[in-house]
Amino acid sequence: MSLEDWIQKIDNLVWGPWLLVLLLGTGIYLTVRLRFLSVRNLKYAMKCVLGSDKDETRNEYELSATENYKKNKSGKVSSFSSLTTELAATIGTGNIVGVSTAMVLGGPGALFWMVVSGIFGMATKLVESTLAVKYRGKNEKGQTAGGPMYVMEKAFPNRKIGHFLAVSFAVFAVFASFGMGNMTQANSIADALDVTFRVSKANSGLIFTVLTILVVLGGIGFIGKFTQLLVPLMGIIYMAGTITVILFHWKNIPMAMGGIMTAAFSPKAVSGGLFGHLTTSAMDALRWGISRGIFSNEAGLGAAGISAAAADTDDYIKQGYISMTGVFLDTIVICTATGLALASSGVLGALDESGKPLTGTALTLKAFHTVLGDFGECFIAICIVLFAFATIIAWAYQGERAFEFLMRGKVKYNLFYRLLYGFVAFVGCVCPLQMVWNLSDICNGLMAIPNLICVLVLSEEICKEITAREYR
Repeated sequence: MSLEDWIQKIDNLVWGPWLLVLLLGTGIYLTVRLRFLSVRNLKYAMKCVLGSDKDETRNEYELSATENYKKNKSGKVSSFSSLTTELAATIGTGNIVGVSTAMVLGGPGALFWMVVSGIFGMATKLVESTLAVKYRGKNEKGQTAGGPMYVMEKAFPNRKIGHFLAVSFAVFAVFASFGMGNMTQANSIADALDVTFRVSKANSGLIFTVLTILVVLGGIGFIGKFTQLLVPLMGIIYMAGTITVILFHWKNIPMAMGGIMTAAFSPKAVSGGLFGHLTTSAMDALRWGISRGIFSNEAGLGAAGISAAAADTDDYIKQGYISMTGVFLDTIVICTATGLALASSGVLGALDESGKPLTGTALTLKAFHTVLGDFGECFIAICIVLFAFATIIAWAYQGERAFEFLMRGKVKYNLFYRLLYGFVAFVGCVCPLQMVWNLSDICNGLMAIPNLICVLVLSEEICKEITAREYR
């Protein structure tokens, strides 16, 4: 058995049913323990994001674009910027490619289970982000630094076990930042530009290496300002395109919705109608919907807590709610829009030249081509570039904080990480990356284990705090 086969086998083992059950089960447990506040207080959380709640959030939002540089001296950014950094890390190619893959492998019903994973994932993200802000620490320069590794080190009942979990999480987070956060995203950018605009992968690598280094050298203040501008822009552009496709095929929406619900619960394989040659069962839908939903929003993996901990706020529960909206926007809004565009356009089940079902980018391109023609290909390519580059930038901060933790808070090594991170983007653009995808996937999954252990151990105390302050 070759090395690649062994890595694939380990990947399948790590992301087996046991981890999906653990991730989803944790979300269900926390949702119940929080008395469904993660859902009931979603309106309040969105008000905080939009700056329309009745406290200081509005001022944070209004001032964040001009104050981030000053706050960078303390390692903090506004609550809104911390959210956009978190969203930049989660809203990536998975929202375009991941949804289409799930709906081919798991059928249209996979979309329903993606939404379900998002609903319960909000509770997980609320708790892990609240903990990250509450137990954040400082580096040697006195700058704010936080994330699950600090929670494990400071709050875990057994200090030795907590330290072991913290170091394990930080190591996996660093490797995940280079792999899933950087190389795989850079490869998606290079492929999109090569296929659509005939830009060589080497040229793409040079351009995005320089851009990555320039942005990440600015630190969290500049990263926060960058994502604050890029994330809303790319979200609006992509949602405009998907809504256009859905409205163009509005007559098919009832049939698409009915097919999604039927396929989500039918014990027998379903096919035909809008869904062409797809033949899938409810078990397929459940498996792929939950796995791709978790992969998309990263609830339970813990990385989002690193961005949340950078927020310039003392109200850690409120920041937990703000962070929670990332799951809602990522999975329940954007992934649902992508799925409805695919289902209503009638491209699901379409075959390629070799007679195999279209999937991934090719399937999404076909859906947009039904409305936008050849421009649809350019549109999706631009979206992939924006989404993937935003993910690269956001993961640079998350990986750097994990790396800094391993260096015991010594910031003098951060420059080495930032430069290396930029050059890794070039490698990602020019190299075939199937093995890197699998290795990165393994690191992502392994991050979840210490994080979920910590969240579950500390859940009683933090859930009491959250439920004692029910917002309206």
